Amino acid sequence: MTTVISVTNQKGGVGKTTSAVNLAYYLAKSGKKTLLIDFDPQGNASSGLGINKQQLETGTMSDVLLETKVLQEVILETKHKNLFIAPATPHLANTEVELAKASRRFTRLKNAIANTAGYDIVIIDNPPSLSLLTVNGLIACRYVLLPVQAEFYALEGLGQLLETMKLVRKNMNPTLDLVGVLPTMVDGRTTLSGQVHEEIKKHFPGKVFKTVIPRNIRLAEAPSHGVPIGVYDRFSKGARAYKTVAKELLERIAE
Repeated sequence: MTTVISVTNQKGGVGKTTSAVNLAYYLAKSGKKTLLIDFDPQGNASSGLGINKQQLETGTMSDVLLETKVLQEVILETKHKNLFIAPATPHLANTEVELAKASRRFTRLKNAIANTAGYDIVIIDNPPSLSLLTVNGLIACRYVLLPVQAEFYALEGLGQLLETMKLVRKNMNPTLDLVGVLPTMVDGRTTLSGQVHEEIKKHFPGKVFKTVIPRNIRLAEAPSHGVPIGVYDRFSKGARAYKTVAKELLERIAE
């Protein structure tokens, strides 16, 4: 059975796409056949895996949402064993507008995934907003993974996201669950990072991953080379952290 995980935070710049790409890579490396769905019009997850968005002849997630193609038709094999991607381009933002008045507009991603077999894990990289796309991502998944930056404003706005999750659980997806909160961009040299980390643990008791993602220049450099951190610099602090979080994630979804 396929496990679907939405990586979500409506705040931008919190390491959401970095987490989606690198966790997908390490899950695939652990032997899980993994599909990463780029559901963000910025298309950064596609770029981060070396996809040339100007030369996508097989289609994108826009085509899937408009139901002109099925999901399997747009999926591309990456250079990494067991890792596949359904790419996105900025056209996805226009597609969202077109979908606003369409029938079944909230369940199109869920239906697309349901009709696609053969993957152990599907990771959805949602846009940094509480949009129609994000609601599609929440309805389509079993679990939400929430990256939270270790900074002062980190917890602002999370109440709105949690409220949206509650509404989705009540009306559209009763099994929706928060698999974990992942502190990102943690700077161990500052008192503030430690304080914010403690606040996050207070707000989400039992849900915070044991491993945090550190501020790491190698993590920031890897996307410009079109590869995950485990390929760019597998001995870096960032690579070791994501590898450990991927193991913990597998343990959590197996419970």
